[in-house]
Amino acid sequence: MILPARECAATVGPIVASLAGFGQVAVVDASSRDGTARIAAAAGAEVFDESELLSEFGPVRGKGDAMWRALSIVRHEIVVYVDADTTQFERYFATGLAGPLVAHDHIHFVKGAYARPFVAGEEVVEHGGGRVTQLMARPLLRAFYPELADFQQPLAGEFAGRRDLLERIPWATGYAAEIALLIDVWKEIGADAMAQVDIGERRQPHQPLPALSEMASTVLAVVCERLAREGRLDQDAVPPHEILERPPLARKAKS
Repeated sequence: MILPARECAATVGPIVASLAGFGQVAVVDASSRDGTARIAAAAGAEVFDESELLSEFGPVRGKGDAMWRALSIVRHEIVVYVDADTTQFERYFATGLAGPLVAHDHIHFVKGAYARPFVAGEEVVEHGGGRVTQLMARPLLRAFYPELADFQQPLAGEFAGRRDLLERIPWATGYAAEIALLIDVWKEIGADAMAQVDIGERRQPHQPLPALSEMASTVLAVVCERLAREGRLDQDAVPPHEILERPPLARKAKS
């Protein structure tokens, strides 16, 4: 169980406590200044500072980079990722993601699906969250990767996979991480080895529009980059955007 965390003092403790007995529960902290690491350790997690994992690769470039580095400390064959900033976290978020991998040998990757309300103070707008998902990520997948169109939350940080799979694909960093991972996993194992699980409703802080604009631009750029690699788009047509990728961890281990 891997929880990437950045300034998650308000939520990480209850999440870690709810996962007691799950096996390895590791919080990979982005040098948070609000006590996230201390609270996570007190709740029973193994805590690692992301900058200390695979430090030879230099500064950590966002959440995707932290998730990739976290593979270096995983001890089990099934790896589950959940975000550390989720409010009203339930244990079944994690068990639900791991379930298909435990029950079905042919499943190698599981993505979480959930309702995402928009919460502003006391106001709750059902299905109002996930704006980049609905306005950018899912339309792109429907247009260019229809085999992945049924994944309701392609940008979700809640997913699980077999470690040998996650170690043999590259990992994009920053906002490119989740959709690049989904596409690359599909290319590696095919849709029949992938699944999604409804984990109910997920609430987390919403980002301001300028941040969402950057996220949407990155999602567009990484999908265009994949299309260019496949020969379906001229490289010159890829929007200019820096997308850093980390190599497959299995390849690094052999080097």
